[in-house]
Amino acid sequence: MINPSWRRVVLKVGSALIAPENQGCSEQFLRPIAEFIRQCRLQGLEVILVSSGSVAAGRHHFNFQHQRVPIALKRAMAAVGQNQLMNFWSRCFDFPCAQVLLTHGDLSDRVRHVNIQNTLKRLLDHQILPIVNENDTIATDELKVGDNDNLAAMVATVANADALIICSDVDGLYTADPNKDPTASLIPEVRIIDQRIYALAGGASSKVGTGGMYTKIEAAEKAAAHGIDTVIIDGHKPNGFQCILAGKNPGTIFYGHAKPLPAKKHWVRHTLRAKGEIWVDDGCVEALCRQGASLLCSGIVDISGEFDSGDAVLVRSASGKRKIAKGVSRFSASELFSIKGQQSRDIASCLGYCPTGSNAVIHRSEMMLLERI
Repeated sequence: MINPSWRRVVLKVGSALIAPENQGCSEQFLRPIAEFIRQCRLQGLEVILVSSGSVAAGRHHFNFQHQRVPIALKRAMAAVGQNQLMNFWSRCFDFPCAQVLLTHGDLSDRVRHVNIQNTLKRLLDHQILPIVNENDTIATDELKVGDNDNLAAMVATVANADALIICSDVDGLYTADPNKDPTASLIPEVRIIDQRIYALAGGASSKVGTGGMYTKIEAAEKAAAHGIDTVIIDGHKPNGFQCILAGKNPGTIFYGHAKPLPAKKHWVRHTLRAKGEIWVDDGCVEALCRQGASLLCSGIVDISGEFDSGDAVLVRSASGKRKIAKGVSRFSASELFSIKGQQSRDIASCLGYCPTGSNAVIHRSEMMLLERI
């Protein structure tokens, strides 16, 4: 199963494996995972571990019995649990580990994005195992990734990994819910992720995690666009890890694209969150989709949302209301209200200045088409 071309692997382990009974970290499932990481390193593979479980690991220290945990209390649980999580992982290995706590804000800021990349590379260069988790002690809804499946995919792209292995509570993607349909069969390979594949995903069934099969497919789609293979396996079964080491497929593999997206376009498409929308006329849609043009203010019909220069926005067709593209706006929403429909040469006279030194509202190098006509 381990492709001879793989040199760097991201392994994602969820809360249900780390603290299955909500009573702190448990060795029940983690020892085989730790041994798998050790064997990968012996085979020359660099490994980055994305580990959920800080809230689940810390929850038993608080006298709180309700299922729904207030956000302030959840942050406190994460603060306690993160320390226990790192101590536990460190005891599993005879090599050093490093803690890397991230938020979506870190990944969506281009400077911090590069800093993360450099830090991970230096750790791997010195044979140190990076252990990544979302920084739940400080993250707000706006700054959260929300689930560690997608976080793992983002880490895999930042680190330029070759493979992403996601530990689940089922063997992989099935033709139907195997808990409800006895005729459901495992799908061993997926080469194209489309709506048919998403339709096969059920909701989250774990009581301690936040990711179901849907988020795992989202993660696989992000990784595939970067040329990264994604493997979903049942983390409760030690033989699954043994199969991978023996070159066999114990679950479902989603193959990475042969022609990955350029790094910046992938970042725009799969990491940045749109803060607003720009509505454009049919001529502009034609120029964007067929001619590879940048977005100019002359084609803009309307703007919605509050965003600043440097924020990501969606570009929509004013007639069909389709999502055409996503990109980084070089103007704020208030500036675009003043220059929409104008010729580029009139920007300075409309605003009294030209804030970017460029006529493009979104330059084609910072735009990712979502639909072609």
